[in-house]
Amino acid sequence: MATRVLDGEIITTRLDDVRAYEGVLTRRIVAFCIDYLIIGLLMIPFAILVFFLGIITLGLGWGLFGVLFPLVAIIYVWNTLGGPNQATTGMRMMGVRLDRLDGRPVDGLLAVVHTVLFWAGNVVLTPLILLATLFTDRKRTVHDLLLGTVVTRSDR
Repeated sequence: MATRVLDGEIITTRLDDVRAYEGVLTRRIVAFCIDYLIIGLLMIPFAILVFFLGIITLGLGWGLFGVLFPLVAIIYVWNTLGGPNQATTGMRMMGVRLDRLDGRPVDGLLAVVHTVLFWAGNVVLTPLILLATLFTDRKRTVHDLLLGTVVTRSDR
């Protein structure tokens, strides 16, 4: 491991650098809003497809409307957050990425579990779950703590 000294502080990895976490919370919230705007726009063509599928199947296909939003969101997260950039489109626009503390890359399954835990935490604890970021090191949320991940700035 390459060790370096920065301002008298020993830094072994990029994740140990305090500067990698500056402004992450605000960037993360804006990235969330951008991502769900994108998912909302992706819903339009899929909703049209399900509508016509429902006509062809005499109404049976319209049952897919109940799972359409979570399905589109999971596919989006699997392909973006679980991809080589380790960031959704909104996260890339805001200059943040998801990293694992063990140094391995984020795969699609971890990305989906990360997102499902976020939504499950919001259902149980309301958006107050985000208050944990004010008290944890590295601005980590509860689902970050459970999965051993951290959101960092990609430009540092």
